[in-house]
Amino acid sequence: MTTPKQLLVRAAARNNAEWCAAMSRSHGVTGEFGTQAWTAPARTPLYYPDAVTLVPGADRAALVARIDTAAPGACVKDSFADLDLTAAGFQVLFEAQWIHRPASPPAAASDLAWTVAGDPDTLRAWALAWDNGGGNADLFRAGLLHDPATSLLAGRYDDGRVVAGAVASRSDHVVGISNVFALDGGPDVAWPVVLDAVNRLFPTLPVVGYEQGDDLVVAIRHGFAPVGTLRIWLHGS
Repeated sequence: MTTPKQLLVRAAARNNAEWCAAMSRSHGVTGEFGTQAWTAPARTPLYYPDAVTLVPGADRAALVARIDTAAPGACVKDSFADLDLTAAGFQVLFEAQWIHRPASPPAAASDLAWTVAGDPDTLRAWALAWDNGGGNADLFRAGLLHDPATSLLAGRYDDGRVVAGAVASRSDHVVGISNVFALDGGPDVAWPVVLDAVNRLFPTLPVVGYEQGDDLVVAIRHGFAPVGTLRIWLHGS
C-alpha cells in the first residue's frame, strides 16, 4: 500500500526531475522521462544529476545503461534511497531528506521585497547573488526565462539589489524549491521571502524540496516536515 508520505516523495521526485530536465535543456542537453526514471544521455550541468528515479525499486541495470558512465562525474539521484549502485562503480556522495510544507503563508514576515526574474539582466543579478563569488554564475542561462514552469525568485533591498532567492519549479501537484540563498543571514532570511512569493504565485500548491544538515533544521523551523530519504550516487571514474 502506498502511504501519504510515499505519495509526497513521488511527487517531489517527479518535480525535481522536471527541474533537472529544464536546467539540462538550458545547457543543450535533452533528457528522457521513462516509467522508472528521468535520464540524460550526456553529462548534465554542474550540481545536476544524470538520472532521477521516479518510483521505488527502479531497475539498476536499465538505469545505468541510459546514462554516460565513461565520462567523469556521472551522478544518480536515488529518490527513494533503495538502490545499491556500488557494483556499477558508484559511491554514495551524500544523503538528504525530501521535505514538504502545506500550502500556507509564511509564519514570519520578510523585510525584503521580491520579484520573479523576467529578463537577462535580472537573471544575471540573481545568478551572481546566488553564486556569491564562487565562479559558477553562468550555470543559470537565459533559456530558463522561457520555461513556463520555472520562476527565479529574487528577494531585494529597497535599492534593488538581489540579496536572497530561490528557484521555484511548478508541476501538476506541487511546487519545488531549490537553490535557496541569502547573502546575509542564510536560509533563515531567505525562507520567509521565498515562501511569501510561492504563496502568492501558487496559493493552492504545497511546497517540496530536499535539504540536509543545518539547512534541513532551518527548513523545519519554517514549517517543513521530512517525508523520506534520498541518496546521491557519484560514479568513481
